[in-house]
Amino acid sequence: MSNKDSAAINNKKLPKGAYGGVSGKDYVPYITDKSKTGGNAAVLIIGLVLASVFAASTAYSGMKAGLTVAAGIPGAIIGSAFVAAFAKQKGILGKNLIQGMSSGGESVASGLIFVLPSVILIGSDFTFLEGLLVGVGGVLFGIGAASLVHNYLIVEEHGKLVYPESMAISETLVASDTGGDSIKYMGIGFGIGGIITVITSSFLNLTNNVMSFIGSKGYKWKFDMEVNPLLLGIGFIVGLEVALTMFAGSILSSFGIAPLIGYFTDMAKDGVMVWNNPSMQINEMTVQAISSSYVKYIGAGMMLFGGIIGAIKLIPTIIASVKETTKAKGTGGESSSMQMMILLGGAIVGFIAAFIISGNITMAIVGAVLSLLLSLLFVIVAGRLTGTIGTSNLPVSGMTIASLVIVTLVFVIMGWKDQADNKSLLLFGSFIVVAIAIAGGYCQSQKVTYIIGGNKNEMQRYFTLASIVGVVVVVATMLVLSEQLKITGDNPPFALPQANLMSTLTSGIMSGDLPWVMILVGIFMGLVLYFLNLPIMTVAIGFYLPIATTSIILVGALIRVLVERTAKNDKEKEVKVANGISLSSGLVAGGSILGLIGIICQVTGVVGGNTPSGFAAGNGMAVVLLATLVILTIIPIMNSKVKEND
Repeated sequence: MSNKDSAAINNKKLPKGAYGGVSGKDYVPYITDKSKTGGNAAVLIIGLVLASVFAASTAYSGMKAGLTVAAGIPGAIIGSAFVAAFAKQKGILGKNLIQGMSSGGESVASGLIFVLPSVILIGSDFTFLEGLLVGVGGVLFGIGAASLVHNYLIVEEHGKLVYPESMAISETLVASDTGGDSIKYMGIGFGIGGIITVITSSFLNLTNNVMSFIGSKGYKWKFDMEVNPLLLGIGFIVGLEVALTMFAGSILSSFGIAPLIGYFTDMAKDGVMVWNNPSMQINEMTVQAISSSYVKYIGAGMMLFGGIIGAIKLIPTIIASVKETTKAKGTGGESSSMQMMILLGGAIVGFIAAFIISGNITMAIVGAVLSLLLSLLFVIVAGRLTGTIGTSNLPVSGMTIASLVIVTLVFVIMGWKDQADNKSLLLFGSFIVVAIAIAGGYCQSQKVTYIIGGNKNEMQRYFTLASIVGVVVVVATMLVLSEQLKITGDNPPFALPQANLMSTLTSGIMSGDLPWVMILVGIFMGLVLYFLNLPIMTVAIGFYLPIATTSIILVGALIRVLVERTAKNDKEKEVKVANGISLSSGLVAGGSILGLIGIICQVTGVVGGNTPSGFAAGNGMAVVLLATLVILTIIPIMNSKVKEND
């Protein structure tokens, strides 16, 4: 063991440069022995089993309730137990591979549930082969495209892109490996996050955890705050600048655009219906309806513009990466060869899928080319956004909406507008959304590998295999449940909120019934942000996400500001922030693991049926819960002591 390895283990925490302060090329990881690997048969089997479990549970719960939980942290903690039992010699590197494989299975499910069930909702169906091809093609192309900008996103931008959930996973892995203060604060955070999650709607639903205030009819506004320890923990990790920018987007959406639209909808005559809800009159729209039917499409337009600008800015990096890849390939670089093989494999599978699902050769070529170009664009965006807000809040739906708008418009121009064409379109969309979702999980897992000191090529192989297994599991799950997925109306077995949105979007464009004005408004708002040199995508995320999410993230960031400003000196601030990040990682871990278990228990009927009543059902209870969460978070961090050897 090297001296640097010994120093890291004696400190029982991530290296000081893990969160920045040094350039990426100078960062010394937790494990410095490059000859060590994390993989063997036991790790592979454990990882594939967990990938399958997370894929199936995410697909089931996501289609049921529209909720998914990132699997990186649960995978790290569960994997730690299995590695200790069956592959102890592989240690933290084996645990890292397992968390990555878990994330691969979950990422596939999080993508496929957005679009693939839409095929069933339009009255069509898909075969196992069709689902398998678009899923595997999306996985391979997403991983290959993300690999092209690996050095830029992971190494060059180290310290600039925070990767909050990657750091939480890294803290979890190190804590399981070393013990000490990190595991202590992780444990405190896990307990706080777990207990609050269990008593709220994510699990037992004993108490209300959402503060909600609605304005008058004349000025239709709504402010919510979800008391969620997971989101508060992420806020502490990402810091004030990102959290405040996202919240600004939510303020614009909730208190600017929505009330403005509401002002004019109140003037509408009776009999004028909402474009995507023929049972609702425009002058009867609530602020929730205004947001879901109009405001979100403005957000999609902003993301579309932001994605295009972001991709244009990254063109030099992509070109440089390709050149480096070609050069490395010529000298026998294993990493470069693997990247190009995976990327090319994804493109080939994509074209094969296009010819199988399309009714003609022209549609196959046009659809495949569009899918590959849009996937490349948004994979890069997804990788960068993961570095800002993590995969849990990655706006996959917004990027998918923007992609589907473009593809559907091309289909309409080409005259492909019947149900069979819509099915083909949605299968192309499934390829795109899988590539986007898998890119987020992949970049997150590779950032952990970089921080810990694992082998990026080994992670790439294990992650890819787990993701392909995840596709098989998710497609099979959907086909088994296909008859239940067809049921609509009040209280259907599966609500399919995202898939309903996608099917409505494509059908609306093909029929000519879509609020294009909203999309264009979003594009021009993005242009204004660009001229003002403001972060388009971060503002757009806040605009698109509910204010209930961004407000609690801001609370977490404000707690960090309090901790930093009350510290007596730089050393104390450093220690308290480090312990706060460990505690926040525990909040994320506790909230995500118990949230995942809770959703599974709810959708399988193990728990459920509870409805808070009286004080427990009102805003007062949510305020008490928020105060409790904030106090329980602040006290341990503020009581941190600077040790002499720190």
